[in-house]
Amino acid sequence: MVRGGRVTAAGPLAGVTVVAVEQAVSAPLCTRALGDLGARIIKVEGPHGGDFTRYYDDVVYGLAAHFVWVNRGKESVVLDLKSPQGMNVFHRLLDRADVFVSNLAPGSADRIGIAADDLTARHPALVTMEIDGYGPGGPLSHKRAYDLLAQAEAGACAITGLPGAPAKPGPPVADVCTGLYAALTITALLAERGRTGGEWSTGPASASVSMFDTVTELMGYALTYTRHTGVDQQPVGMGSPAVAPYGAYLTADGHTVVLGTTNDREWQRYARDLLGRPDLADDSRLSTTAGRVAEREWLDTEIARWCARRTLGVIQAAADAAGIGNAKLNKPSEVLAHPQLAARDRWREIGTPGGPSPALLPPPVLRGRVAPMGDVPALGEHTEAVLRELGFTEDELTDKLTDESTSLDTSEGVRATTAAAPDVSAPPAGSGHR
Repeated sequence: MVRGGRVTAAGPLAGVTVVAVEQAVSAPLCTRALGDLGARIIKVEGPHGGDFTRYYDDVVYGLAAHFVWVNRGKESVVLDLKSPQGMNVFHRLLDRADVFVSNLAPGSADRIGIAADDLTARHPALVTMEIDGYGPGGPLSHKRAYDLLAQAEAGACAITGLPGAPAKPGPPVADVCTGLYAALTITALLAERGRTGGEWSTGPASASVSMFDTVTELMGYALTYTRHTGVDQQPVGMGSPAVAPYGAYLTADGHTVVLGTTNDREWQRYARDLLGRPDLADDSRLSTTAGRVAEREWLDTEIARWCARRTLGVIQAAADAAGIGNAKLNKPSEVLAHPQLAARDRWREIGTPGGPSPALLPPPVLRGRVAPMGDVPALGEHTEAVLRELGFTEDELTDKLTDESTSLDTSEGVRATTAAAPDVSAPPAGSGHR
């Protein structure tokens, strides 16, 4: 529910058209974020199955959970970008587009003629965004990049988990953050275009974001610490190497409570008001963050003993009263029924090719606006409609949809008949949990 003022479904990017040759997570999340803000997203898929993420699993009426998550509100157009016919349609799409986004395997964009220089030469007003694995010009630039690989290479897995047992964070943070950096960059370039009346201050508006660069940015604290100390901090599981106490503890009723303090004043309240332990508050070994980190193991044992004698509700009420941050460790099944999401009316229903599915509203809350929350497209669902919009006549439509590169099946979208699949079917940068 939107409070105050007029409610409108038009987002701030209404009127912006984005064409994407995308697969997996990073680029689809980028374009979904732009779509959530009102942009029109035209997803160009290959003729032999389209985005392979459609088939990671079949839990959503035969469609993969990954695909449903990051592809709502898009129009699916099937084109063979290796055929002259498909490339002609592609450029006619770009003639009307504001933004082009891609995340292809290394070298693929150059081979099929859709690299940034190729496109801006023909479409000078176009904003182009290329998401890749490692960025150009380095010894790893030729390598494919998946979320896990980028996190491992950039050191994120080494500071996650436990000593001797590195782990990948559960959500695909390399994919997600890369996609969000890409979306942020695109909106900045669109703002520049609006400010300058369409003139670019430094040449064509071409940008790129690599997954490796993104994860090294997320590693900022760890890299800064290690550079200045020579120490590789060890992972501490449900905690942080930077502060203590800050962790998870079992409760008397079988739950796990997470308690944290991040400064010395909070520690005094934690010890005196929550734990009822003035002796800990007065202990000089624990008076500073560095001292508490050094005594983490002993301190965690004391707190765990205190929590084990109390229920989750009692602990959280006491923590709230003392002004100490706290949370309950939830499983995904518990988050689905989380009262905070229900109370704030965060769930909506979107359509998928197989039936309706609940989906969360996007995180940004724009006063007076409602996120579009469009349906998840079937493969090639919008091909014919988009071609009509581009001005193809009925005869041309018949030719385009029955020539050697594409044929129309109204129940399943457009499929190839004889042409080879384009390189966009190769695993791109940002391939989710692989």
